[in-house]
Amino acid sequence: MEKILLIGGGGHCESVIDSILESSSFDIIGILDTPEKVGETIGGIPIVGVDEDLQGWRDKGVQNAFITLGSIGNTQLRQKLFQKAKDLGFFFPVVKDKTAIVSNKININEGTFIGKGAIVNASVKIGKLAIINSGAIVEHGSTIGDYCHLAPGATLSGNVSIGKSTHIGTNTTIIQGVKIGEDTIIGAGSVVIRNIGSFKKAYGNPCKEATNE
Repeated sequence: MEKILLIGGGGHCESVIDSILESSSFDIIGILDTPEKVGETIGGIPIVGVDEDLQGWRDKGVQNAFITLGSIGNTQLRQKLFQKAKDLGFFFPVVKDKTAIVSNKININEGTFIGKGAIVNASVKIGKLAIINSGAIVEHGSTIGDYCHLAPGATLSGNVSIGKSTHIGTNTTIIQGVKIGEDTIIGAGSVVIRNIGSFKKAYGNPCKEATNE
């Protein structure tokens, strides 16, 4: 079984660990996090070092890594850690929970996580390092950009487009054909019935862009 190194601790890390262990897809050798956390465990897996140790693990022959740091509205650290590991030659697999229902007719890029009970239908395109969290539904023909996070229970109807680094809040519903820009946050429980631009915060039923008023 191939070995994999996880980068970033916390709650999201525990979810990824659970999915990897239940599917027996990789042998998790440890987690990298901040110095004060070294020696602790998450989901039974030890925190074995810090980000600066990536080169050492690569030199030991570890080829696979996965970013297990979550994100809500700011993906810069996830992007930075990913690029650092990529530059050292690490490979980033797709991790799918065994309970997820995922069509064979989709395109998923590296480093993406699909959580428990998620459904991804035909002709969907998902960028790199996306998070399709527990119970999220992505219907046919939708496009999810790099570094996006669909929080638990989010529902995307057919042909929805989500720009990179956008966060779709828990239990949000997006009707068919809607486009949402990049680096945008959609608040939990929103109902999105019209397009939302980039670099926005929007929420509500119907979902509306926040103003400075």
